[in-house]
Amino acid sequence: MTTDTTSLRPSAARTRAEETTSSARGRRAHAQRRAQLTAWAFLAPVALYLVLFYAYPLWKNIELSLKHYTVASFVSGNAPFVGLQNFVDVFSNATFGPAIWHTTVFVLVSIVVQFALGLALAVFFHDHFPLSGLLRALFLVPWLLPLLVSASTWSWMMNSDSGIVNAFLEAVGLGQINWLTSPDWSLFAVLVANIWIGIPFNLVIMYSGLQGIPGELYEAASLDGANGWQRFWRITFPLLRPVTAITLLLGFVYTLKVFDIIWIMTKGGPSGSSTTLAIWSYQLGFGSLLPDFSSAATVGNVLIVIALVVGLVYARVQRRLEV
Repeated sequence: MTTDTTSLRPSAARTRAEETTSSARGRRAHAQRRAQLTAWAFLAPVALYLVLFYAYPLWKNIELSLKHYTVASFVSGNAPFVGLQNFVDVFSNATFGPAIWHTTVFVLVSIVVQFALGLALAVFFHDHFPLSGLLRALFLVPWLLPLLVSASTWSWMMNSDSGIVNAFLEAVGLGQINWLTSPDWSLFAVLVANIWIGIPFNLVIMYSGLQGIPGELYEAASLDGANGWQRFWRITFPLLRPVTAITLLLGFVYTLKVFDIIWIMTKGGPSGSSTTLAIWSYQLGFGSLLPDFSSAATVGNVLIVIALVVGLVYARVQRRLEV
């Protein structure tokens, strides 16, 4: 009895094809699982870092602001829950209004002046000339110096008795100004120092943005008779909008939480004339023999909410501009 081999061949071929397809699918599935495991392996350190150094401190700060912590309860961990009472106490405190005003002035004036001067310097250095690279590098010095050094230097320069600023004012016949000890001038003094420190950051970011603008656009505008001011407003400024937006956002968040410069120069004084929310939070938590940790955390949460709102507004505006 003979076997019909012609009828078996297609079946064997189909079996081998199915085995090949199944094997290929298995290899693809294994490769996908391996790629996912590799991705999770790279993400795990970042996720762990965010949980340990961002999520957990944020949660503890919120917990502090919702309970009444004293030194004893902070050590024992048995603080009573008070809900939003800490926020009510902070908002009704006489220091809250001036601190909000000082923070607003300090942040807005700083970022506006820093951005304007940084952009002007970036445009100036964009036209290469002899020693432009060296001069641009020198402008980075304030950004590279430790803030302790910068703030201490400005404190010495604005000292009422031996400062170089008052020495210059006396030399030109304008008289002395109590920069750090007068309620009328203390906020202005820390503003000047902070602006000086922040200009290099804006210069670097805006100069990098200028490098991405094609030179052909300026050549075409020049052929059409546009002057320098028209080229800036019609070409440079519009094309720098994405860089401008992120620069202002980063400047806002950084300036909002500035503490060391103000603390070293004035400690928020005199009479609270240079006290911002960041300074007030530190004073509540560590500035007295009876620290109020809950109120300090509450003020810190106010700062977080302000930064979050500004960040969400920025994201919404950017999304509208991209549509």
